[in-house]
Amino acid sequence: MRFVCRQSALTGEVRIPGSKSHTIRAVAIASLAAGESTIRAPLDSNDTRAAIEAYRALGADIEVRSDAWVVKGTGGDLKAPEDVIDVRNSGVTLRTSMGSCALLREGAAILTGDEQIRRRPAGPLAASLNDLGASVRSTRGTGTAPFVVEGRLRGGETSVEAVTSQYLSALLVNCPLGDGDTTIRVPLLNEAPYVEMTLEWLRQHGIEFEQDGLSEFRIPGAQQYGPVNRAIPADFSSATFFLGAGALGENDVVLRGLDMDDTQGDRAVVRFVRQMGARVSVAEDAIRVQPGELVGCELDLNATPDALPMLSVLGCLAEGTTRLVNVPQARVKESDRISVMAAELSKLGGQVEELEDGIVVHGSRLRGTEVDGHGDHRVVMALAVAGCAIPGTTTIREAEAAAVTYPEFADHMASLGADLASEE
Repeated sequence: MRFVCRQSALTGEVRIPGSKSHTIRAVAIASLAAGESTIRAPLDSNDTRAAIEAYRALGADIEVRSDAWVVKGTGGDLKAPEDVIDVRNSGVTLRTSMGSCALLREGAAILTGDEQIRRRPAGPLAASLNDLGASVRSTRGTGTAPFVVEGRLRGGETSVEAVTSQYLSALLVNCPLGDGDTTIRVPLLNEAPYVEMTLEWLRQHGIEFEQDGLSEFRIPGAQQYGPVNRAIPADFSSATFFLGAGALGENDVVLRGLDMDDTQGDRAVVRFVRQMGARVSVAEDAIRVQPGELVGCELDLNATPDALPMLSVLGCLAEGTTRLVNVPQARVKESDRISVMAAELSKLGGQVEELEDGIVVHGSRLRGTEVDGHGDHRVVMALAVAGCAIPGTTTIREAEAAAVTYPEFADHMASLGADLASEE
């Protein structure tokens, strides 16, 4: 599928869908808990459906209703799946369910995913699970999926360099249900807010642990999760594209449903677009973004790697130079987002330089042309916002990837007045 975008003004309100990160944590914890859980207002997308299928395969009973998902949990007594677990394009699901498969008392599980998942590393997580008593191996010996996982987590000590926070979050979610106590040391951690989110889920659902900052965790074993009964907050990562859109041209965008007190790291994007010169007002249930004099600046994106595609677009449309730095993990997301955004913005006329850990973007005169979404939902959506802000026609290949986290993206853009069409 392709998006075909033309320059247009975006005005009006958009209600941001639920958080992918919160939704997948909710599915995992509800599935591991005893009793019945109700997840209200979840994000329904390709990634979250992958999480549902993974935990159904491990024995959870998950009913999808129009306004909520009802989960009858396993109480930690997981069953070996009858078939291969396919996590599709969801890195969070792969890593979290790898940890859950390591709780099996009998049998084994095989986890794989699409082409991108089979390139994305998870070797450090596998090594830590092996340290703690499980048996995890990459079938190709590359530290990537497919993985064969057998239990059982007995506890012990491990050290993990969390190049992606998902390695540590997977251990934190699953180690409390292991047989013995676990100590996790973390010499390197990127994306710290996502770990804070995981820890808050543990606290709210009855899990005990001790921590020394974010560098060491001590987790008693043989614990039990309490059921989940909560609504999922709106997704700041998805909101990033509309926060960016509001800063461009003559746009005037109001975002509904976001909670500035939530643990999501990407709430920092509100500050970033304001720092670049957009006019931003925050009310209890509304964030309004209007254009200002956009100017380049330096932004540390270590905690907010998902914001790199949209912020690199803003950098191209701002005066001066924008440096997006300290985000090496952006190279191992659904695509190498540093390289991909440099290539695609250059096609549009952008002046872009790659750094090992980021990207430098100079204010440029962009014009529409054909670009590639590289099967990466955040790249697709960032390029679509760019295409609606610049002269000419921008055609984005592999636009179906937007459905990974935001199936309604094109409809929400159109509701604001975007000249954006989907074509097969």
